[in-house]
Amino acid sequence: MSSRSLAAATTLPATLPVPAAEAPAMPSAQQLRIAVLPGDGIGIEVMAEAVRVLRAVEAAGSGLRLELSELPAGAGEYQRRGDPLPAETLAACRASDAVLLGAMGWPEIRWPDGREIAPQLDLREQLDLYCGLRPIRLYHAADTPLKGCQAGDIDLLIVRENCEGLFSSRRARHPADAAEIRDELRITRRGSERLFRAAFRQARSRRRRVTLVDKANVLPSMVLFRAVFDEIAAEFPDVEAQRVYVDTAALQLVQRPQAFDVIVTENMFGDILSDLAAGLVGGLGLAPSADIGDDSAVFQPVHGTAPDIAGRGIANPLAMILSAAMLLEWVGGEPSQLAAARIRRAAQAVLQDPALRTPDRGGRLTTRQMGDAVLSRL
Repeated sequence: MSSRSLAAATTLPATLPVPAAEAPAMPSAQQLRIAVLPGDGIGIEVMAEAVRVLRAVEAAGSGLRLELSELPAGAGEYQRRGDPLPAETLAACRASDAVLLGAMGWPEIRWPDGREIAPQLDLREQLDLYCGLRPIRLYHAADTPLKGCQAGDIDLLIVRENCEGLFSSRRARHPADAAEIRDELRITRRGSERLFRAAFRQARSRRRRVTLVDKANVLPSMVLFRAVFDEIAAEFPDVEAQRVYVDTAALQLVQRPQAFDVIVTENMFGDILSDLAAGLVGGLGLAPSADIGDDSAVFQPVHGTAPDIAGRGIANPLAMILSAAMLLEWVGGEPSQLAAARIRRAAQAVLQDPALRTPDRGGRLTTRQMGDAVLSRL
């Protein structure tokens, strides 16, 4: 297991400095064990491109040695074997340095009670991946629906609590003829403290501003959430702390997203605002993410399995490729950092050319062709 912890993790920058022209000394070899879970639908297609990119940086004298182990999980695996997250897959994820995940789930494949298969949520809970990191960055003005925004104007990080909140009651069972069903929004002091400390540490490597998004004017659980935020904010006097209600945050994200640096929020709020924010910079095909705990981490695109385009070879693989770069950054070590920087620069070079777009952004490139475009810029 990687010794990298969330406490030591730094912000995952969208743009890294270009190294000097002179060739640096060759870093010592670094071996990584990565569990690869392609999942379902377009997850399988975009994962193939991320693996190609990882193999390319490995072969380019980066000092990386990658042991990529493809493992079964997802709605398809549930259909085949009755278990969407087999015990051997979970064990392999625990033993790996990090997990790379495509997308999981399928609308027609559900549990007997009607819930959709979601082993990615099981992974978060089983591995205690309490901190969701969702970087949002605008690479080209053509990719935003907002007028007047230029590349780099939108650069924020959503830090989402992953193991509590309104998702906490998702495993509850109810009779089919129930006249009333209640979901519980669970907030704990321990869960809030560790989340907020992670958010403030991220902000220290960015623009030193953290915005709490809650609904403390209505919900008692959010009153506790805000009270703990205020306590943790006092531990970071060098970081500006702001507080915004979730409805106002949604409005401000559309009107002036440039004002945000790090947003920290509850599970459901984070789920919704992440998609809204992704829409400001080009959509879910450009939105990577990380789910991080103290001992384990899973990296995946924000998007789902997209049944409407699955199998057509037109899904945008950039969010998956950028998620792989986030994985290398989190693991740490000079070879990983250098490889992550190369992937980010290549992806950024592609995004700065508006002619290189998959159909989700109005272009014609296939999934494979977009992968080729990134590879050609490595």
